[in-house]
Amino acid sequence: MINYLLKRLAYILVALFVIVTITFFLMRIAPGSPFASEKNFPPEITAQLNAQYGLDNPWYVQYKDYLVQTAKLDFGQSMKYKDRSTNDMISESFPVSLTLGIEAMLLAVGLGVLIGVVSALYHNKFPDYLATTIAVLGISVPSFILAGLLQYFIGLKLHWLPIGGWDGFKYSILPALAIAFTHMGFIAKLTRSSMLEQNHSEYVKMARAKGLGKWTTVFKHTLRNALLPVVTYLGPLTAGVVTGSFIVEQIFAIPGLGKYFVTSITNRDYTVIMGTTVFYSIILLFAVLLVDILYSVIDPRIKFKGAKKS
Repeated sequence: MINYLLKRLAYILVALFVIVTITFFLMRIAPGSPFASEKNFPPEITAQLNAQYGLDNPWYVQYKDYLVQTAKLDFGQSMKYKDRSTNDMISESFPVSLTLGIEAMLLAVGLGVLIGVVSALYHNKFPDYLATTIAVLGISVPSFILAGLLQYFIGLKLHWLPIGGWDGFKYSILPALAIAFTHMGFIAKLTRSSMLEQNHSEYVKMARAKGLGKWTTVFKHTLRNALLPVVTYLGPLTAGVVTGSFIVEQIFAIPGLGKYFVTSITNRDYTVIMGTTVFYSIILLFAVLLVDILYSVIDPRIKFKGAKKS
C-alpha cells in the first residue's frame, strides 16, 4: 500500500511538471501580451510593467522562475488586479466553488444512483422508461442551457429561487442542479446497466430464493457491487464539475474561482490563468488517486499492485 501511494505521488509530480510546462509555453506563444489592450499606456510604462513581471527576460529565465515559484505554491501577482496575488484570489473564491462543487456531486451521485436502481428494479416497465428518459435528457442538455432554463422558469416565472448571487443555501440550488444534471444522467445509466448485470448473478438469485424482498436485496447485496462503475466515474465527474462550474458560475454571478478563471482569459492575465490551471490540476490528480483507493474499500477483492498476497 505504501509503495503504491509513493509511486502514484511520483506520477502526480511528473504530471504536474508536464502541465506546468505546457501551460507556461501556451501562454508565451499566444499572440499579444497582458498589457497590449492598455492603449493609453505610453511605451515607457509598458516597458516598466514588463520588467516588473519579468516578461522582458528570456523565455528560459521566465520558465525557471515560474517552476521555482510553482514548487513553492506561489502563483505570483495578478497582472490585471492591483495588489492582488493569485494565491489570495484562490483562497478567497475557492471555498465558494468547493461548496457548489460538493453540492453538485452529491446531487449527481445521489439522484443518479436512485434513478438507476429504480430503473433496474422495474426493468421494461413504466418507471424504467421514465427514468431512462430523465437520464437521456440529462446527458443531452448542456449545463449552460439548463442553467438558463432554470433561471427563466424556476426563478423568473415561479419566483421559487433566486436567479443569481451568493447569499445562503438557496442561492446554490439552481447552479448545483445545472452542473449535476448531466452527470446524474451518466451515473443513472451506469447504475442501471450494472444493476441489471448483478440481478442475473447467482448470489442475487440465492437471496431471492431465501425470500428477501427487492429493496432488501438491493441494499444488502446488489448495490455494493453495482457501485464499482460509479466509483470509476468519480474521477471524470470531478473534472466535469470543475470545468462545468466555470460557465455556470458566470451565468449565476457566483463569486467563485471560475469567475476569475474566465475573466483572466479575456484579460490575458498570465499568472491567474496558470495559477488556477495548476491548482485545479492538483485537485483532479488527487481526486483520481482517491478514486483508486476507494476501489479497495468497496471491493476488498481488488488489491493494489505490489501488495502482499495473503
